[in-house]
Amino acid sequence: MLFRSVEMSDPSAIALRSKKDSSITECARLMKAGRVEAIVSPGHTGALVASTKVLNRTLEGVDRPALAASLPARNGRFILIDAGANPDCHPLNLVQFALMGEVYARYLFRRERPAIGVLSVGGEDGKGSGLTKSVFKALSGMPVNFVGNIESNSAFEGACDVLVADGFSGNVLLKTSEGLAKLSVNWLKTAIRKNALRITGALLARNAFEELKAMGDADELGGAPLLGINGICIIGHGSSSPKAVRNAIRMARDAIRFGMNDQIRSEEHTSELQSLAY
Repeated sequence: MLFRSVEMSDPSAIALRSKKDSSITECARLMKAGRVEAIVSPGHTGALVASTKVLNRTLEGVDRPALAASLPARNGRFILIDAGANPDCHPLNLVQFALMGEVYARYLFRRERPAIGVLSVGGEDGKGSGLTKSVFKALSGMPVNFVGNIESNSAFEGACDVLVADGFSGNVLLKTSEGLAKLSVNWLKTAIRKNALRITGALLARNAFEELKAMGDADELGGAPLLGINGICIIGHGSSSPKAVRNAIRMARDAIRFGMNDQIRSEEHTSELQSLAY
């Protein structure tokens, strides 16, 4: 059976409207029918979000699914949620993202009480937009390890385990960090190639460079889970390598074994999400 492709330039809803026979939509149908437990795709993020949300629905108490990306920090990693699934958000959405991100951080980092912060333009309580101020107030009154506003540079210093943002700001941060990382590598290569002594030194430090590369290598994780969907969905980068695809499949397997959605549905979190939804 041949499936139509959803191009990266297509609107998000096209997979449900004019390309109902796309591979993305068919995967969502298979998960809805219970024939698969997880979807792994490096394809059109918006189309996958739209298809799974409409066909598979969100978990009880969750209004919108959110993309949870893992980024490197000084002494480990942190989770950025939402990393691009929801450009426009209400305060309730970000609070739900925070609670789902906490569950994912407990799985990924093996921490009982992950530190949760809100992406803002300053660390002070009164800084930020109307959206972030509302989220700050809501999270301050919840039984989570909320550490307040976090500036983007502080997040890479390890200021929190879960950085909560609307999908627009989160995606800007994600793509900026990816671009800067690639540029830094090019700067380093250019500087090293200027003379033979530097090249020799670089050869001697090859293992250190390989270790450094692995720390920021997105292929090591493979993708980011779309949390809040009634099923496991792992979204990879459009330029995913075979290594990244393999690791995204591994991530889907591990999320199933961990019972990611069961954890989000847990009595504690479900009651918190439902109390906020009404």
